[in-house]
Amino acid sequence: MAIVGKKFPSVSIDAMSEMGDDLKINVFEEAVSKGKKVLLFWYPKDFTFVCPTELHAFQAALPDFEKRNTIVIGASCDTNEVHFAWLNTPKDNGGIEGVTYPILADTHRQLSNILGIVEQEVEYDEEGNEIFSGSNVTYRATYLVDETGKVFHESVNDMPVGRNVKEYLRLIDAYAHVQKHGEVCPANWEEGKEAMSANRTGVAEYLSAN
Repeated sequence: MAIVGKKFPSVSIDAMSEMGDDLKINVFEEAVSKGKKVLLFWYPKDFTFVCPTELHAFQAALPDFEKRNTIVIGASCDTNEVHFAWLNTPKDNGGIEGVTYPILADTHRQLSNILGIVEQEVEYDEEGNEIFSGSNVTYRATYLVDETGKVFHESVNDMPVGRNVKEYLRLIDAYAHVQKHGEVCPANWEEGKEAMSANRTGVAEYLSAN
């Protein structure tokens, strides 16, 4: 279900801090109450393979997100207890020790089902009984939420495909440029490059110069 341009669902979900504190986090309220952008990224499961590489990549880029007034939040359907165990497992043993941003524990699939990112299908047998198939964990979905709680980017990767963290920094830069200058950002735009006015003259001048 696409929610770009819409408000992010206002739902409070259990979460774990790096210090082992049980939290309740509402992504919409985090953005609006703190006047910050939020990057929420979902990964399939703790103690797996591609997942820790992504969590460490987001951690390494955390200062870059903070410079952009952006909160980073991870999320999966594991429990807080499993999150805490993974947070206390060393990196060289496949763990995420050193990760400092909070991680949602959407164990009831409350938010992930609203977003439609759980790999699960439901069929019915001849008696009408439900038959479930699929992993019942989330795809690698990513949401960028602005200071008003509006989603300005969403993307979903299949489970074997890791994300490029730098692309989310670029997208935040582009959206911040739009917010500040009222211009639009053309293909492959990066911070410091030329943007353009959203009219015929603007696109003509940009294309003639590029």
